[in-house]
Amino acid sequence: MINTIEKTVTQAQAERAFIGETKKIGILGGTFNPPHVGHLVIAEQVADKLGLDKVYFMPNAKPPHVDVKHAIDPLHRAKMVQAAIAGNSRFGIELLEVQRGGKSYTYNTMLQLKVEHPNYEYYFIIGGDEVAYLKTWYRIDDLLKLVHFVGVNRPGQPRVTDYPVEWVEVPNLEFSSTDIRKRIANKQSVRYLLPDMVAAYIVEKGLYMDDKRDDLSGPLL
Repeated sequence: MINTIEKTVTQAQAERAFIGETKKIGILGGTFNPPHVGHLVIAEQVADKLGLDKVYFMPNAKPPHVDVKHAIDPLHRAKMVQAAIAGNSRFGIELLEVQRGGKSYTYNTMLQLKVEHPNYEYYFIIGGDEVAYLKTWYRIDDLLKLVHFVGVNRPGQPRVTDYPVEWVEVPNLEFSSTDIRKRIANKQSVRYLLPDMVAAYIVEKGLYMDDKRDDLSGPLL
């Protein structure tokens, strides 16, 4: 299998000239539970400052280290991402990890994307708090050959790392998906924290209203 993958990569690289010019593509992965305006600000600011052609939001299927009662069905999260990015032609959604299911290693995901899109130069966007844990990532040294890491500032988070990370300064929005879920459960306003279409979807589906896990059956987007 390894030989097959390597051969595929080589063939894809040889054919690059026939595919088109290199594109600078951002990947913003995450749980997006739910996606909020902070995610949109990060993607827009990084795209603008690094001159990216597009930023793909990549929801994961089974996020690690997340309380299962809050890890709602990935199809709900994917549909909310699609609603959040509507109207911005520079944004897109990458469903590879949702379609694959289970837990995914970033290395495996990005290897597959590089095989499928050899003319893309990938910029993997992570928060400053995640930068400190890069040393624990699966096959991090090999992953660095596939992507450029972009770190965005977090309040009080030092910019110290042994890995090549390009830092982008973004406005500090000090709220999180966890905060938003708590607000919804407590029937508090989340107006202006979420895109209107995401808020409407949450109300329509009754998400985050209590501590039960929200499931979804149906076709992918």
